[in-house]
Amino acid sequence: MSEKYLVAVVGAGPAGMFGARELAGLGARVVIFNRDIKPGGLAEYGIYPDKHTMKEGLRRQFRHVLELPNITYYGNVTIGQRGDLSLDDLRAMGFQAILVTVGAQGTKWLGLPGEDLDGVYHAKDVVYYYNKLPPFSQKEFHFGKRCAIVGAGNVMVDIARYLIREVKVDEVVTLVRRGPAEVKFSRKEMAHIIANLDLKALDEEIARVASNMREIGQDPEAAKALILESLPKADPKVSETRFRFEFLTSPVRMIGDEAGRLKQVEVEDNRLILREDGTTKPKGTGHKRLLDVETIIFAIGDKVDETFGLPVQWNEFVKNPEPRFPVDGNSYEVYDPEVGSVIPDVFVAGWARKASSGLVGVARKDGTNGARALWQYLQTLSPTDSDLSAVEKRLRALGKPVVTKEHIKRLEEVERAEAEKRGLEEFKFASNEEMLQAIGLLTPAT
Repeated sequence: MSEKYLVAVVGAGPAGMFGARELAGLGARVVIFNRDIKPGGLAEYGIYPDKHTMKEGLRRQFRHVLELPNITYYGNVTIGQRGDLSLDDLRAMGFQAILVTVGAQGTKWLGLPGEDLDGVYHAKDVVYYYNKLPPFSQKEFHFGKRCAIVGAGNVMVDIARYLIREVKVDEVVTLVRRGPAEVKFSRKEMAHIIANLDLKALDEEIARVASNMREIGQDPEAAKALILESLPKADPKVSETRFRFEFLTSPVRMIGDEAGRLKQVEVEDNRLILREDGTTKPKGTGHKRLLDVETIIFAIGDKVDETFGLPVQWNEFVKNPEPRFPVDGNSYEVYDPEVGSVIPDVFVAGWARKASSGLVGVARKDGTNGARALWQYLQTLSPTDSDLSAVEKRLRALGKPVVTKEHIKRLEEVERAEAEKRGLEEFKFASNEEMLQAIGLLTPAT
């Protein structure tokens, strides 16, 4: 197949990798740019560490993508306004279109007092830390004996699992602004931590919010049964950590000690209000109280990186409201609301299109659909020379190690050998420097 179009894919998570595969299969010459050394994104650094079978299955698929002859990979290269290369730089190097699949790299906060205290973290940073993604793997995280997590989804469960089974803190309390009937975590994930759930505390909590639930037509006992559904399949306990919920509770302020370390969280009790459309919303009651915790982790979703170089509204890159090339009814085209027109050569997919939406399977489908939208755009252009000499010249001028497909193969071999030597299921280098040294792109300091 002769490649007639030159396309850049920014980001090498599931959306980027499967989007690149789709474009390569259609006949484009594709160059993947990845800020990390390894491909995989959240499939590599967002899945809980001991899910080895799932991660190895995804890695195998990514290897097949990189084996395609019309796909080129450049890792350790950051794209964006503050990166190694900008979107305009990519255009100048001859790329006819750009598929942005950088995920949701911004950090979403609530803007509460005390968010800068030591012991206040975002869930994404903690997940990256224990999954050994540089530079998060090299940062210090202080997990106290008493920890709070804000949120009620599977990310909350992963964080609780780490604190309960690895750090083995004294207590983990989950702060849920809605009620027990509206938790979002799955039964399968809950099985990993439910053995540590304080059942007496759960009964008391359900009783505390029961009257409000009944007022709006929710069944407290049914909600409790749903939470406990995974109890028969609970993982064995490995710690005495007490795990509990506080429902209808929102943090409003973090309080620190003289050294700037978190010591308390002020929370407000909520009530559920029934809207006219049948949905509910939590509303603060004004009643506030203090919880003694040394760590609080916000698992409240993510937002895109506002410094990337694309228009942002409501934590997302702005999409064309009237797409020229819709796929499955979705717009993948970037739109500039200030000038009221589409940015014709830039498309977004995966979490870059819709932050925190779905897991690997959703990202895979979205990346493929984003590629199909971009391909429709390419059909409106004249074919181009897909020579990469200008790209290679510009990358050499960066004066930094650039990782290729062959380097990734070498890194996998080295880490596999290290795992065997140590008797581990899996081994990962925790810093970029170690990875670059392992593949011969960086000389160890003497």
